[in-house]
Order: sequence, then structure tokens, then C-alpha cells
Amino acid sequence: MPTFRVFMKEPVTDIDPRLYGSFVEHLGRCVYTGIYEPEHPAADSEGWRQDVLDLTRELRIPIVRYPGGNFVSAYRWEDGIGPRDRRPRRLDPAWRTTETNQVGTDDFMRWCRKAGTAPMMAVNLGTRGLPEALALLEYCNHPGGSAWSDLRRQNGQTAPYGIRTWCLGNEMDGPWQTGHKTAAEYGRLAVETARAMRQFDEKLELVAAGSSSPKLPTFLHWEEEVLGHCYDAVDAISLHIYLGRGKKSLEEHLASPALMESQIRDVINACDFIRARDRHKKEMMLAFDEWNVWDMDAVPGVPPGMAPWSEAPPQVEQTYDAADALVFAGMLLVLLRHAKRVRMACVAQLVNVLGLIMTKPGGPAWRQTIFWPFLHGSLHGRGHLLTGWLQDAPVHDSPDFGSVPLVDALATRDGDSLTIFALNRGKKAAPLEVVLEGGRWKVEAHEQLVAADPDAANTLRRPDAVKPRRNAATKVLKNGLSLKLPPLSWHCIRLEAGASA
Repeated sequence: MPTFRVFMKEPVTDIDPRLYGSFVEHLGRCVYTGIYEPEHPAADSEGWRQDVLDLTRELRIPIVRYPGGNFVSAYRWEDGIGPRDRRPRRLDPAWRTTETNQVGTDDFMRWCRKAGTAPMMAVNLGTRGLPEALALLEYCNHPGGSAWSDLRRQNGQTAPYGIRTWCLGNEMDGPWQTGHKTAAEYGRLAVETARAMRQFDEKLELVAAGSSSPKLPTFLHWEEEVLGHCYDAVDAISLHIYLGRGKKSLEEHLASPALMESQIRDVINACDFIRARDRHKKEMMLAFDEWNVWDMDAVPGVPPGMAPWSEAPPQVEQTYDAADALVFAGMLLVLLRHAKRVRMACVAQLVNVLGLIMTKPGGPAWRQTIFWPFLHGSLHGRGHLLTGWLQDAPVHDSPDFGSVPLVDALATRDGDSLTIFALNRGKKAAPLEVVLEGGRWKVEAHEQLVAADPDAANTLRRPDAVKPRRNAATKVLKNGLSLKLPPLSWHCIRLEAGASA
């Protein structure tokens, strides 16, 4: 029988709240008819959809990456400031669309305040470089008395934004990227840009662009070369991954988070090798600033038949089923398990484009199936990761991913609150004994999402087809839990310090 032994007094690491970040890119309907739709009945005076803001605030997202993504590598940030009627329309080569620039830097910062989140701003190191990055930094963060900061004040924002976290480009290793560079070219540009930005403000947090996929032939070679240039100039290196079912069996799809786990371990090893080789003192952190489930074959970035250069067409709008929610939950457990080094993560994306949230133009907004495990993590997976030993779990012997446990679990503690996350990837019910080593606890709530129909999805007509249910029968007995996990299920069990029932 699988046993999960939790040691309450042995935290592994604190969990950076920014592990629960998201991503807003000028792609498809993420911005236009996603977060921004002035004609919508629920729009506020600035054009932001209040229904989307309400769902975003429900998720307690601490940081949002912006404005891309592939989009940023040809983006002129100056186009998105000043009076809207004077902003130019531009062609975006990344996604073959027309960008109206009705939403830009100042607008996004106002949305962040309304959403209760902070920006993770990306600079264009594809078609532009160091001068434009410094200009954007001055515009955003300098109080006044300079050309760019005075322009911001003229545009209505007197106080500087004080943006702390910055991405140095996006996926520059990808041949698809506008302005694609070799590792040596990007490494030199990244270190030059980082040093110049730190001359402006040495306290900035800077993220170098790492490999965009562990499947690329340059994976890890890229990290070695790039960090050889900029290790001391940056605080973190990025990772990206998308897991899609494609032609995989359900069992293989559910096992696929193992690829994400091996990717993190490999990048940590690469970072630590450079640290030892070049005798750096600090430990390099990881920013997993794009991750999600994405079936790229079924849902391509530019769908067949899409009119070129159209405005905000439906792109990458994957409808997530219950099985996808379990894969997503498995990815979330991987991020938490590596929280000591993964200090930021951004699920891609927030709305419509691989969205946690979906919207209909002029109509309602609803939660996708993946919304629920993300909500559970963001609300209840904070504080500290606890030491936990999972023993005797049955495994799926995957031809692609090796032996993958069918039952996965971990525990977090935040003050007097303890959370057990558990996942059953198997098609059969699985017992799980949870042993709580130290302290006495009582169950506050147990929510479980069961994929009774793995293909079930939340849609406009059935927005609540897949959602978690309360399990009121779960109790602590003799400082432990004796659980029977239904087939294909995700669990968030919240406990409070107190006498056991």
C-alpha cells in the first residue's frame, strides 16, 4: 500500500509565491476580448472585463509575464503608449496578425493594479537590443527629469512603476524566433543588457532566456554557453515546456510530467556545472516562465485557414478536458517539488490562449478544467515545502518516461495550515496512507477532482461540467489519514492544527 510520511518539523524550502504566476501575451484573444473588451457589458470605464478580473483575483496570481512570448521579439514598446487614437497599427511576424496597440505598457500596469498582481516585463532582444531595453526601463522606473520618464508623466503616470523583474528576451534559441541568435550571440547581448540595466538599478531581478524546449538539439549546450557569459549578471535562467497528448495513450499522457521533472534536474545540473567550473559564488535560480498542457498538432499556433494579418483572431484556444487537468496537476507537483530552485513560474496563458479562463466576445467568462488545480495550489500551496517520503507507490512503466508513480503526493505548511496534495494517475482506485509525523491535526476541507469521464470539458454551454467536489468523510485518525483515491483523481486536503478527530 502506498504510504506518504510527512515530517512537519522538516521544511525543505520556502515556496516563493511567484510559483503561481501567469502570462499575458499579445497573441490571439488573450488581450483583446480576453482581458480587454471596451464594448463588453461587464467592461469598466477603462475597457477591462470585470468578469475576467474577478476570476483572476480569485486565483491570487502574484506575477504576470508581459508582453510575450514570441510577440516581444519584434515589438516596439513605444507604439503602445500615449493617446490610443495616435498609436500605430503594426504587423506582428511571430503570429501573422495585426497589432492595434490599443493595450500597451501603461495600460497593462493599470490592469495589474486592478488584478492585484505585479508585472514580469520582457524586453525585445530579437529585433532590438540594449538601447531600447534601457529606454523602457527609464520610462517605467525613473521618477522624472529625463526624456522617457517625463513622457510617462505626460501620459498620466506621475509615480514610477518600480518594475523589479525583467526577462532578457524570449526563446532566442528557437529557429522560429524573430531575431533568433546563437548561444554565443545571445549570451553576449544578455550580459551587456544586464550590466547596463544594473547600472540603472542594481536591485533589479533579471532572467536570462534558457532553452525553449528540452527536445531541441541545443538543449543544455545553450545553457552552458549562455551562462558562461552572463552567470554573474543575472538572477535566474528560464525554462519552457508544453505537454500535449498528441497520439499518446491516456496512460502516457498522464505520465508526461516526468519529462518536466527531468528537464528541471538537467538544467540545475548545467547551472551547477557552470558555477563550479567558473567558481561563481551564488546559486543560479530557475524561472519556469512558460508551462502548460498544449496539443500543438491539434491546436497549432497559426491555424490552417486563418486570414493573415487579422486582428486578434482565435489562436491556440485549447479546450482542456479532465485528463488534461490531471496532467496539469502533475506538472504543478513537479514545480512544487523543486521549489528550492524554481523561484518563479508562469502558466501560459491566463485567458483564451491556452487559458485558465475562457471568454466569449460580448458574453460570459468561465473556468477551464486546469483552473482548479492551479487554484488549489495558489490558495493552499504556499509557505514551506515539507519533507515527505512516498513509499510503495505502484508505477506505470512508460516507454518514453521510465517508471512513473501512479500515485504522487507532497505536503506544504503555512503557519497552522497543512495541505496534502495527492494525485492518482491510475485507472483503478488507490489506497494512500498519510502519516503525519509531529503535531495533531484536523481536516478543514478535502476537495477532489475526479475524471470519471477523462474527455469531459468545461464549455460555454456547460461551464461547470468538471469541477472539484467536497469529500466530507475524510478525517484524521491516530495522526494520519487513510484515503482511497478514486481512479484518475486530484486531491487538495487542507488540515488545521488542533486535536485529531
